Amino acid sequence: MTEVTQERSPHSFGAQEAWRSLAAGNTTGAKGKVRPDALGKEDFLKLLITQLTHQDPTQPMEDREFIAQMTQFTSLEQMTNMNKEFSRIAGVLSLGQAVSLMGKTVDIEMPGKTAEGEDTVHKVSGIVREVAGGESPQLLINGEYYDYVNVSRVRD
Repeated sequence: MTEVTQERSPHSFGAQEAWRSLAAGNTTGAKGKVRPDALGKEDFLKLLITQLTHQDPTQPMEDREFIAQMTQFTSLEQMTNMNKEFSRIAGVLSLGQAVSLMGKTVDIEMPGKTAEGEDTVHKVSGIVREVAGGESPQLLINGEYYDYVNVSRVRD
């Protein structure tokens, strides 16, 4: 009996490797932007179609393997959609919390560096006169805008 083995070039990249790559790390960077070197759901579909198109007819992909890959793809798509919704909800909550500070006195603490390179904290106190922005609200205090995340204390 002769055993048929399929050799892969060092540059080939199958669906299983794609999933390992996706599972190995976060495909998004800061502020939810997709990293340019990350594999997404479109990349996985292209890999899967290529794999099906070029598979060895004497060793076709098994049903359970195909179903497992489609299940993984569906899970990835659902997690991506949930992540987008959670980001949207977080933005709405941040904006709502920032708006609730209107007319209140707040303390802002912003980390920074001195001219000598030492860590320092710049402190500002004042009444919130305006809230601007969406997911990252800005508060107008004493004629300057400050990030909502830098609020350290709220007083009436």
